Amino acid sequence: MLEQIRIVLVGTSHTGNIGSVARAMKTMGLSSLYLVAPKELPDGQAYALAAGASDILAQAKIFDSLAPAIADCGLVVGSSARSRTLSWPMLEPRDCGEKAISEAQQHPVAIVFGRESSGLSNEELQLCNYHVCINANPEYSSLNLAMAVQLVCYEVRMAWLAQAKQTQDNQTQSEQSQIESAHTDAEINYPSNQQMESFYQHLEQTLDDTGFIIKQHPGVVMTKLKRLFNRARPEEAEYNILRGILTSVQRFGSVVSRTKE
Repeated sequence: MLEQIRIVLVGTSHTGNIGSVARAMKTMGLSSLYLVAPKELPDGQAYALAAGASDILAQAKIFDSLAPAIADCGLVVGSSARSRTLSWPMLEPRDCGEKAISEAQQHPVAIVFGRESSGLSNEELQLCNYHVCINANPEYSSLNLAMAVQLVCYEVRMAWLAQAKQTQDNQTQSEQSQIESAHTDAEINYPSNQQMESFYQHLEQTLDDTGFIIKQHPGVVMTKLKRLFNRARPEEAEYNILRGILTSVQRFGSVVSRTKE
């Protein structure tokens, strides 16, 4: 998904800033850099400041204007200070990262940064679906271009990692459920229908011996008990315990009877 997200720089004045942006992108795992009408193409200074991200500079795509650079994108977010004159849907950097990752599954996403001195023009901002604003210290909100890109790219990466973890957790949970289901089917044995019928006869005899039911008129008691045990579906080990309990009750009854005699 990170490959679907492009960083677009519009009208960059200093080549060193382009190199620093490439470095900021690579540290966060982004690699798609688009340059719109740069004052100068990446030069030695740009490659020096890229510090190992020269591949991003070498593969950067260059356009004369913003529109063709984002033509195939389904989501475009432009960096902007909050404006009272141009009302536009705003995103925080964290929201921007989450939205970018969410939509990158369906289509390319562009995050656009403007000129170092003046940012994006109103016409360029109006090509964006959302604007992203970095809530810096209002008394000193000066962020250079690479810093702003680094911050937004960091939020993109955090959103990507969170989604990857969620996907992994879901997969692990699904695999665990399959394993548990397989183990359940393989390891749990249930008494046969014949065994359960034998248990019901044993149960009825015991209840009759203890006077709980009248043998000639068991009524609905046994029907309800059968329904209870069928619903519970005892495992074979539980079935053996129940049979043992009934045998113990009968044995105790026999001892009591002999004592009375």
